[in-house]
Amino acid sequence: MSVAGESGGRAQQMRRKAQELEQAAERATDPQERQRLKEKARRLTEQSAQEGKAGSGGQDPMM
Repeated sequence: MSVAGESGGRAQQMRRKAQELEQAAERATDPQERQRLKEKARRLTEQSAQEGKAGSGGQDPMM
């Protein structure tokens, strides 16, 4: 697999994990735990966006 493909796959995994964390946050009854999970999900989402950019070479595929 190419480096771009590996980065894209990793970014996709990170997005899935972030989504799972968001769902767990919605189910959490403790407000502090809910906030912690949401923050972790937000960081993962940002990180996956960076991974996605690195995997695509940072270029717009439509160009």
